[in-house]
Amino acid sequence: MAKSKSRKRKGRRRSSSDYRAPQPARRSESRRAVEPAPKKSKREREREERPPAPWGSFPLQELSILVALVILIVGVVKASPKLVTVGVGLACLGGLELTLREHLAGYRSHTLLLAGVVFVVVVGGLFYYSGLILLICLIAGALAFVATALWLRAVFRRASGGLSFKIGGLRG
Repeated sequence: MAKSKSRKRKGRRRSSSDYRAPQPARRSESRRAVEPAPKKSKREREREERPPAPWGSFPLQELSILVALVILIVGVVKASPKLVTVGVGLACLGGLELTLREHLAGYRSHTLLLAGVVFVVVVGGLFYYSGLILLICLIAGALAFVATALWLRAVFRRASGGLSFKIGGLRG
């Protein structure tokens, strides 16, 4: 029974009266499409654009990451842990520079990322260079993380005009 219904539907064709010509847009809709977006203040435009690098338009960050990738690939091919470490470190510095610049300019909050870098440096430095027990190093790193996060949040608030974070459409 279901087969006969589907056959009837397939065989049925629309008449020319079933097709409708597209309706012209209403006057109010066409005006909305033509009207320019409201102009933003200079401060709003500055916040939407990434802060410029101190060295101008020279692509230092991109080149450092490219060199880091080349060193990383050579390190993996030659099985050299030192080259892999240098490649990862150089790539991290390239990304860290951008996050620090955006954070200090009030463009985007990277508080936890930057505080996490401080945590890694403190724990790694204390563990490898002072020979302390790992638990003590982790506690010191956690204290440094919290102190740095609070300080960086205050820095971002001053730079952004009072915002404590800026994620997409959420602001607060």
